Amino acid sequence: MQKKLSLESQALLGRSATTILNPLRGVTPCTLPAADMIDSPNNLKITKTDRISVFIDGPNLFYAAFQLGMEVDYAKLLKRLVGDRLLLRAYFYTGVDPDNEKQKGFLMWMRYNGYRVVTKDLAQLSDGIKKANLDVEIAIDMITMAQYCKAIVLLSGDGDLSYALDSVSSTGIRVEVVSLRSMTSDELINVADRYTDLHSIQGDISKIP
Repeated sequence: MQKKLSLESQALLGRSATTILNPLRGVTPCTLPAADMIDSPNNLKITKTDRISVFIDGPNLFYAAFQLGMEVDYAKLLKRLVGDRLLLRAYFYTGVDPDNEKQKGFLMWMRYNGYRVVTKDLAQLSDGIKKANLDVEIAIDMITMAQYCKAIVLLSGDGDLSYALDSVSSTGIRVEVVSLRSMTSDELINVADRYTDLHSIQGDISKIP
């Protein structure tokens, strides 16, 4: 658990000075290798005229990136998730330390580059670990945005989100899950119309050293 907290701190530091184009501009098509994806039997097809929304569980992504030994390029990540489709919204959720100026800079960069950032102050638990749970916020936003989209993409392996994702799926909306397989709940994979292992797209979303 301590490793995860250490990664969150590292992932939220030192990125504010990076300058790249808004990832909402010039979103390019992407093709994922079939062997790296799991499609459900009732796979719903998406065309490039359909709108999607993306929901990224920041702490889950930070820890997955740490396990893979990579640093995420958030512009490349968004383009990879959107592919040849129209992006309506891209949400990024994370806990914050109000006194961390470098973290504020990173989150400001995210806002300037196409992400809607949803935050919650870190709360210190009885064991001394600081944590913020944003499952409720993610679930509500997915259910709310589903009425405006043909598909949603969830980047998280948290099984606590499977019920909300299933609720969205039951309305006829295509649901896609992207996460590191070793950190992904089977319930999420079972609900998803498509599952992609983060490891399979690592080369496309990593920052160039």
